[in-house]
Amino acid sequence: MDPRMVLVADDEKDVVETLKFSLEKHGYQCLAAYDGQEALDKAKTEKPDLIILDVMMPKINGFQVSRLLKFDKKYKHIPIIMLTARTQEKDRAIGDETGADRYFTKPFEMDELISSVDSFLKA
Repeated sequence: MDPRMVLVADDEKDVVETLKFSLEKHGYQCLAAYDGQEALDKAKTEKPDLIILDVMMPKINGFQVSRLLKFDKKYKHIPIIMLTARTQEKDRAIGDETGADRYFTKPFEMDELISSVDSFLKA
């Protein structure tokens, strides 16, 4: 079986590279996107098994990307983990409303994030 594919979308290159390194070490194949439009385009063309999505990105924010994917029957099955510096309860509520399956705030524990990815993809 091919490795499961994870799309990592964040406008901070260091965050993307750190996540990719850790995910690939755990056997996942990774794609990277550095703005919301690129994340949306790659999600639609590559159809990843899971998306890790920052909220505050150029072009289209993560909430909008999540909403566009989760309200489209072709992509709504893809789990989305929001990973963001936005820590307020209202932001979590927006994440829920736009279809995010999990919500992690930065700084985050890599082990917890990997465990969450595993729970979605190895079930």
